[in-house]
Formats: sequence, structure tokens, C-alpha cells
Amino acid sequence: MTGVIRIGDQVLFDEVEHEVAAISGTKVRLVSVAGEATVVSLVHLVASQGFRLLTNRQIPARGGGLVGQSLDDLPSAQAELARFWERHLIELETGVRPGGETAVARPEYDPVRPIAERDAAKAAELTAAGRPVNARMVKRMRLRYRAGGVRALVDGRVLRSGSPFGRADERLVAALQEAIESETNRSTGTRDRLRRRVEAILAERHGEGEVELPSKATFNRLAATVSAGRHTFGSAKTRRSAANRPAGPFTATWAARPGQHVQIDTTPLDVLAMFDDGVARRVELTAAVDVATRTITAALLRPVGTKAVDASLLLARMLVPEPMRPGWPEVLRMSVSRLPHRSLSDIDARMADAAAKPVIVPEVIGCDRGKVFLSETFERSCERLGISVLPSHPRTPTDNPVIERTFQSINSLFCQYVCGYVGRDVTRRGATVEAEALWSLAQLQDLFDEWVMHWQRRPHEGLLSPDTARPVSPNEMYSVLVSAAGYLPLVLTGEDYVELLPAQWRTINDYGVRIDRRTYDDMALNPYRRQNSGVASRNGAWEVRYDPYDLSHVFIRNHREGGWIRAAWTHLPMVTAPFADFTWRHARRVVAESEPTGEPIETATARALADLLNRAGAGPGTGPEQSKTDRKVAARTRAATPHLDQFAPVDLRDIDPDDDFDNSADDGDLGTVIPFGVYDAAAEAERWP
Repeated sequence: MTGVIRIGDQVLFDEVEHEVAAISGTKVRLVSVAGEATVVSLVHLVASQGFRLLTNRQIPARGGGLVGQSLDDLPSAQAELARFWERHLIELETGVRPGGETAVARPEYDPVRPIAERDAAKAAELTAAGRPVNARMVKRMRLRYRAGGVRALVDGRVLRSGSPFGRADERLVAALQEAIESETNRSTGTRDRLRRRVEAILAERHGEGEVELPSKATFNRLAATVSAGRHTFGSAKTRRSAANRPAGPFTATWAARPGQHVQIDTTPLDVLAMFDDGVARRVELTAAVDVATRTITAALLRPVGTKAVDASLLLARMLVPEPMRPGWPEVLRMSVSRLPHRSLSDIDARMADAAAKPVIVPEVIGCDRGKVFLSETFERSCERLGISVLPSHPRTPTDNPVIERTFQSINSLFCQYVCGYVGRDVTRRGATVEAEALWSLAQLQDLFDEWVMHWQRRPHEGLLSPDTARPVSPNEMYSVLVSAAGYLPLVLTGEDYVELLPAQWRTINDYGVRIDRRTYDDMALNPYRRQNSGVASRNGAWEVRYDPYDLSHVFIRNHREGGWIRAAWTHLPMVTAPFADFTWRHARRVVAESEPTGEPIETATARALADLLNRAGAGPGTGPEQSKTDRKVAARTRAATPHLDQFAPVDLRDIDPDDDFDNSADDGDLGTVIPFGVYDAAAEAERWP
């Protein structure tokens, strides 16, 4: 601070640099650079024209020590030595030792004496006390203290050893940091490759051989220090993820009530499932987790290639109570759980016989920027249900940490105990996983649904009781929060189910509507053929909804009278099993690669599709051998609809439930063709009044 003048300070007086040799009352003794002494009044000095305090150093605090100086990071012996020198140097400068019993200066350190005599006196005192020093060393320590404070009294070797990089050349450290930064998006290499890169950077910037590289062992130790936490020599994926970590402090994802913030994501499950073609394959898990209670509100296992409609239908599954299933223990029933069953049942009758998992209506859904969650289908479904979508920042998984951490918990608490567990990478995979007695996708879904019920009862370290601060389970936390936030049920109708499906806009022609070379028709379309729908933004086209997992029929919005018209596929009698969009595309490729038969392409595709599904249902060895691709597509088709007999078609108000939508065949010839869904709205309404 420049407002304080102390002995030893350099000042500018009468345009000449002086040193403050002594201060006595209001008199100041100055010694010029030429050695001439001058005694002036302090008031005259500071008021003189051109006066300036040239010394810029810190001020000793009361009781010793400099303001802002700390030695806590140094070894205790070195810190005590620096404090020892500081006390003696303050006495040398002011005449009074800090912490002394008297404020009277000893004669040998009187500020009026020349500074050189005082240096010699202090050297003699320290030598007599058993610490031999000379006047030159005392002067050197005095000047260091003036320039840098108490830390300047510490041995420089000790300060350098406290640095994370030791005594390494700063130019070497800078080049190493740049080389490690450049490794972020490269494939993982060795330390030898990094050393070559550092050598090239040093040669480019400072010249060949200007900066000497240390030995290999020293370089590797320095590289380990600089690359700490960057995974430079580990997983490339982890390295890129760490590089995307925000530089600022993390903000915890927080919610005060159930449904305030729900996170949804999809991840490959580290478990193999056995498909109908006898081949074991990985599956994907799409799940949603409530941040406030850590409740897994809904989860769905699908073959790899989750669709937007899967995420949309997962939303509907969140809003339906989980029913008790045969074989589940009674302890999983809501009526015997920590959930406020009686209160919830009075509000929502569907809770009467439900399993112990709360129904949570999301307000905001956080998701990554995957095409599934940024699709029009998913966003429209959220809008329909009054849910806001909050996409994360690009390549920033830390925006949705709860669902990411939940996936890790699922892997450690569920997956590793299931037959077919393969580990998170090939280095952790067993030698004969495929030979194990693997579960089918439907069985795996049942097992996981039951495990979720146990997850709801397990204490979670991220949930602390407001009164006892002990970890509580998701169900217990929900019980606490719902008592304050309340519960409002949201019951979906059949029309809500259709609103969650993907949409296409088509013209109703004489033959009906056509989607992806499939023709759909129904007598209810007669009044609207070749008619304008009245939707100007779509040039008069009609909105058509379809289920990608069951293309046997579509739903056409009646823009004139309201409601929906269900139209069946005109070639439905030729196919006796449900089929998905990827199954249809495979059948089209088969027809395109085969010899022309002269029949329409749609008919030929329907015939190829029926043949594929029939041979798949017959099993291997019972007919013409299928190709590997045929078996894979058929197995995926069956796996994509594992619980079809649990879900009935949507019963809309404008549709006769007894109408088979076909004029040439009865139900016995058609077989059971049931659309994929998460729930049956009509059956749900009957079960839960």
C-alpha cells in the first residue's frame, strides 16, 4: 500500500531517489543514492512537488506477519524458519521485535543508526545464539523481505518442490500441456508418441535442441501429473467426455416435488437376450427417472434401434399404475408399502390393486439430443400431455446426471446378476456367454419390471430424510413430497393413445390412402374420397397415424366430424402375424431382388412377407432354410411385440369393436393381429373406474 512510509522505503524527493533511513516522531532521515543525508519534516516530504513512494511492498500486520502472506502450504520446519527470520528483520528495521514485552528499541537497532551497522549487529547476535551468519547474509534476507514479504524468506528449492511440476522447465510443461490437449479427439496412443509430439512442439517454438527433454522416466512422471483426470492414455470415450466437462462449478439437478423434473434416456443393456432365430443379441433400455424421488417411472426393453414411438408410448406408461402380476410377492403390493395407499386410492381408484410404484405425471422432461427425443413424434406427444421438453447441451452428459447414474446402478444391481451379462466392454466379457441359458426379451422385460419394484423399496444414498438425514427409498421420499405437493391423476383415453403415434399426411383417393407402398381402405372413408380435409397448411391432406410395430391398420383423423377412422391394410388376409416397418422393408428388398412375377408389387411384397413370417413361425429345420437376414428380421419382429396378447386394439368412440375391417374374410382366417401399445385404454377404463 502506497499510503504508508517505512524505514527502508525508496522515495522520490526533489527529483532525487532517497532511502528512508530513520523515522523519529515527525522527522524523516533520508539518504540519497549519492550517500548524502537529509532530515526533513514528514509533512514537508509528502507535500513536496514530485514526491512519490517508489517501494511497492506489503505491510506487516499487527503482531508480525505480512497481510495476505501464508505459509500453511509449506513444511512446518521451513515455515518456522521463515517466521524466525521475519521477527529478527522487523526488529532490525524498526528497532522493536514483534511480540516483545517492551516497545523500546534496543540501542544497536535504533533506526537512527546506519542500516549497515544494524545488519552487522544482527549477524553478531544470531551467531552468538548458535546460528552463524554474516552481515552480508542478513542484508540479503532483509532485501528479500522488503521485496517479497515472508514467503521470500523461504528457500526457493522448497517453493519449487511444492509445485506440481517440480523444477521442470516451464517451456517443457507448456509444450506437454498443448500435446495432451491435442490428444482429446485422437485415438489413444502411448507415452512414447506423446514424447515425440512434445519434442516436435519444442523444436518448432524454441529451436532444435534448445529445450532438453528429461529422461524417459522423468518425462513419464511429468506426463502423469499434467494428464491427471484427462484419461490421456485410457478410454478415448471417457477422455472426450471429460474434456466436455464444464469448466465452472457444477450445478446440482434439483427438484422439490414429484414430476417437477424427469430425465429420460436410452442405453444399450449389458445383457444378451435370446431371439427366436436362436441368436443372442444386445437389447436397448429406455427409461425415465424422477429427479425428486429417484423413481424409475417407466422402462422399456427393445431390440437395438429404439424408435420415437417407443419413447412416446413410454410417456403413457408413466401415467398408468403398475399392476400386480402373477408370481410377484405380496410385499410388492402398494397397500403394504410405505406409499400413502389409502389417500392415493381415494383420489385415483386405479391404485387399489396396484404394485408399489407411484404414478408420477412429468412437468419437464430432460433428454439428450438423440434423434429419438428430438423427433416430431416425441415432441408432439409431450405437447399433447402438457410436458415441457428440455434438451441438454450438445455433448454434455452432465446435464442429465441422474438418469446416467441410474443406468450405472441398473448395471451393477441388476444386469450383472442376469444370465447373459457381458460386461461393459469386451475385456470384461465371459468366454461362453452365448452358451448360457439366456432369457428372451419378453422374459427379460418381466424380470426388470419386478426388479424396479424392489428398487423402489431400496434406500437411495441420493435421498435423505428431511428430519433424520438418513437415506430413504424412492417410495419413502415420494410419500414425504406428495403430502406437500399433492397428487392429480391424469387418465388417458383411446384417442390419447392414437395421438402418441407417428403421423403422415395423405390424400384419400378412390383406393384409400397409401403409406410406404401399402394401401389402407375402409367403407367409412367413402364420404371423404378425393375431398379436401380443410387443413390449409397441409394443402388439404388428411392426417394419418400409424404404429411402426403393427402396420396392419392406420388411424385417419376425421377433420370434418371429429374422431378417428380406422382403415385396415387391403392385403391383410395374406398375412397371419403382426409385422413391423423394418419387416416390411425387408420383404420389399426380397421382392426387388427376385424375378418379376407379373403381379403388383404390393401383392408380391405381401406374399413375401407372409412367407417370411410363416417360415419364421415354423422354426428351423421344418421347411426351406431361411437366410441369416431373414431369420434376424423375423426374430426382431417377434421380439418387438413380446406382450401383444396383453394389449388389445384401441377402442375408439367412432369404431365398432366387432368390425373386422375386411369384406372378404372372417376373423378366423385373419388370425390375431393386435397393435403394439403400452396399455389398453378401454380395458383400463373398465378395470379402474
